[in-house]
Amino acid sequence: MSDADLENDVSALCRKKIKISQDSENGVSNDQLKLKDFIPEKTLNNNTSKKIVCIQGKFKDKSGVALILFEKNAFKDEDLNKSNGGYFTQDTKLVTYFQNDIYGNYECYPPSSLNGVKTTIIYPATEKHIAKYSAQTVHLIAETPELYQKLTLPFIQKEQFHLQWVYNILEGKSEQERIIYDNKCEKGGFVLLPDLKWDGLTKETLYLLAIVQQRGIKSLRDLDASHLPLLKKIRDEGKKVIFEKYGLPGSQLRIYFHYQPSFYHLHIHFTYLRHEAPGIYAEKAHLLESVISNLEMMGDYYKKATLPFTIREMDNIFNVYETNGHLQRIKPNIENIELIDK
Repeated sequence: MSDADLENDVSALCRKKIKISQDSENGVSNDQLKLKDFIPEKTLNNNTSKKIVCIQGKFKDKSGVALILFEKNAFKDEDLNKSNGGYFTQDTKLVTYFQNDIYGNYECYPPSSLNGVKTTIIYPATEKHIAKYSAQTVHLIAETPELYQKLTLPFIQKEQFHLQWVYNILEGKSEQERIIYDNKCEKGGFVLLPDLKWDGLTKETLYLLAIVQQRGIKSLRDLDASHLPLLKKIRDEGKKVIFEKYGLPGSQLRIYFHYQPSFYHLHIHFTYLRHEAPGIYAEKAHLLESVISNLEMMGDYYKKATLPFTIREMDNIFNVYETNGHLQRIKPNIENIELIDK
């Protein structure tokens, strides 16, 4: 997972990021991927509210499935100030749809430098990636500690995404130019870097990940009172770094875990409070402050708690819960479809 070089024929402000999912057996390299070589085959999801689309296809003369995610960028405050040019210049064109009294409806064509689309490439994509980014029926399961031990944990141990890309970051082998803070303490350390969903530039959509150095902590379920110093250090040092670098105080940050997480190496999300980031709903997000408070009250809280989480019907873990009688597959209904929100 790393930043890709900018395409020669794209404006310098149109940043493209490539998520590397390396296949060591096939020796696949993403260095030369070009959008002009992409052959679309299927639209997995078109989220019109979040302005995100995921397209499945392949690259010319390359084996394996590829996913392309296009996402409209957020408006930047500096582009909305006439003194900085932005949208309010002679280079911005308006095409009139209609005018009626004081109301006018237009199509706006701003300068090309403002038209960048955040692009993520996942190649080679696995069936897990395809399921993750596809629109599908979603269910809510209340996971008791017994269900975690009997069904969820064995599934995680068998089928989770590989973590080599995480270890590459922690060991200094990749993405070092993206890291904004690195506490190298083996047990209490962590790195802080932009999430794949963030372009690293637009404060309005700030999204950072703190990834712990210590291995073996998969998720909330593994946390106990012994991890409180680590959690508090991530909270305090993360807030300090973000304020110094981006000018956002801790009171304007949403700091939380996902459960279930998208990968099973403990990490914490830092987002701007005004940004409606993916996965902040009640069934997914657990605020860091609440986690710390729960562990202070009961050191083994997350080993005893019932934790709800959503399961989509294309997720392999759905089959585990369905086979054991805890879920039942239903016919697709537009009201049950979960759009890209991971």
